[in-house]
Amino acid sequence: MSPLRQRMLQDMQMRNFSPHTQVAYIRGVAQLARFYRRSPDQLDREEIRAYLLHLIQRRQCAASTYNQVRCALQFFYQVTLGRAWVMDRLVCQKTAKRLSVILSRQEVTQFLAAIRRLKYRALFMTIYAAGLRVSEAVVLKVADIDSRRMILRVCQGKGKKDRYVMLSPKLLEVLRAYWKAYRPREWLFFGKDKARHLHRQTVHLACQRITRRAGLTKRVSVHTLRHSFATHLLEAGTDLRTIQVLLGHRHPRTTALYTFVSLERVAVTKSPLDLLEIPAEATATP
Repeated sequence: MSPLRQRMLQDMQMRNFSPHTQVAYIRGVAQLARFYRRSPDQLDREEIRAYLLHLIQRRQCAASTYNQVRCALQFFYQVTLGRAWVMDRLVCQKTAKRLSVILSRQEVTQFLAAIRRLKYRALFMTIYAAGLRVSEAVVLKVADIDSRRMILRVCQGKGKKDRYVMLSPKLLEVLRAYWKAYRPREWLFFGKDKARHLHRQTVHLACQRITRRAGLTKRVSVHTLRHSFATHLLEAGTDLRTIQVLLGHRHPRTTALYTFVSLERVAVTKSPLDLLEIPAEATATP
């Protein structure tokens, strides 16, 4: 590892960046260096600007990918090298605001019914039943299950925060059957080696296979189950503050986004037209 990369890695570790962010930022700077075949500390502002334009115009990167690379370069030049001026006026792109894909209750049932292995049935039921991120689900430990108080402990979720979520009685039955069959030790969902937890990419690939087997036409990801969890709670009458705590959201406005995807609420909301008393003779005839 080069001294420059080591320095950047140490700067991120000092700020307690997640391992995922560290890998993404190192990759972003490394790609810039490979593009110019020079050390990134030898590049000037115009060369960096040209590279960012290359990502947009030639590689046609998504706005989220561009923004991640831009943030990685900003950290490298501003923090590691102390050259804040290099990234001056090199702004982030606006990202499209799209509604999340939500599965109906029937579609969730269809998805879970298509799972053949008990291990993955327990995993995906846990993700949906507790509204977990994939990064939170794969690091669950056997000790995180509290069947007496019927809660699950989520350790060091996004933002390095612990939280508790409810433990569904139905989920507990499946987890007990899973434990008897697989006998996990430390990690609840282990990989090929019981000493290591399941990798996130393995879960994503399994989700794609199950979606095809279930015959679902929607673009389903692991995160779709988390979105569906929140939306179904909202439709059942759970208040937004409770949903915010269960999801581990820092800001209420993040949780409030689910009010835009609750189709049940949309369907039962009366149009102002229905409140008008229109005379029968005013109704148009075909």
